[in-house]
Amino acid sequence: LTLPCFTTPPHQAPPPTRPVRSGPVPAPEVSRTRTTTATRARMAGSRPPRAAASGETSFLPLINTAPKHRRRSTALALSGLLLLVLLIGLPAAPAVAANMTEVCVKAAVGHPDTLGDCPFSQRVLLTLEEKKVPYQMKLIDVSNKPDWFLKINPEGKVPVYNGGDGKWIADSDVITQVIEEKYPTPSLVTPPEYASVGSKIFSTFVTFLKSKDASDGSEKALVDELQALEEHLKAHGPYINGANISAVDLSLAPKLYHLQVALEHFKGWKVPETLTSVHAYTEALFSRESFVKTKATKENLIAGWAPKVNPPMVSPM
Repeated sequence: LTLPCFTTPPHQAPPPTRPVRSGPVPAPEVSRTRTTTATRARMAGSRPPRAAASGETSFLPLINTAPKHRRRSTALALSGLLLLVLLIGLPAAPAVAANMTEVCVKAAVGHPDTLGDCPFSQRVLLTLEEKKVPYQMKLIDVSNKPDWFLKINPEGKVPVYNGGDGKWIADSDVITQVIEEKYPTPSLVTPPEYASVGSKIFSTFVTFLKSKDASDGSEKALVDELQALEEHLKAHGPYINGANISAVDLSLAPKLYHLQVALEHFKGWKVPETLTSVHAYTEALFSRESFVKTKATKENLIAGWAPKVNPPMVSPM
């Protein structure tokens, strides 16, 4: 970068330099026809330029002795140079704060910037919310997975979790167990004897949802599973493990939400009114702050199930 103040115009001789004197400095001569630099500075209400300390370089005398238009362009050039130095010297902001928990979850179909409908992703988010663990959520468009995501998770499945140590973990069962061990308070541990309550509801729901045969028994299989949940809640409710919510509830909640929304939309089917404990249970789950914050919208949930319920026709070659 060449600055105007660093070269002497060809029509001007370089300003003479005064030898450094020891002892008292004589008073400056005042000329009636010429105003010195110090006088001009006093007239402008500012102090005269000060000599640079030993070992330092000062551009101020060069700027003040240059013509006015050159002083202006020099000042602009120095300002630009200073800004450039500052920008180059600033470190890039990290994408994630150090030791921050990260979770990669499914984005909504057709809306990559919106939380999607994966019940297993929501299970992990629910666990973090119930334990008040700060985290950063990364939305993954599963139809167009980014390279960085496939690099950390070659199978490309969601959810995946990083507890702040750089190690990515897949599978919601494993992830929630890791979170429980790392953040034991409040405890979400479910007693072993209750851990499998409602475990077949989701698979029977999916079978019934996709079924095109009303007589295949898929509806009855789902009702039987819901009836078993009803009996357990009557005996041990309001949650699976009594008064306190636990991990099994956080696993069931998203699945029951999918069941409720998808079956009503695609089949016009609702959970029987006779299952009063199941209705009270889902209402209690769906109204929790953690659930409201992490659930997919009904529209996005329906959009996620649509291609599974009614797969697009493939034209023969």
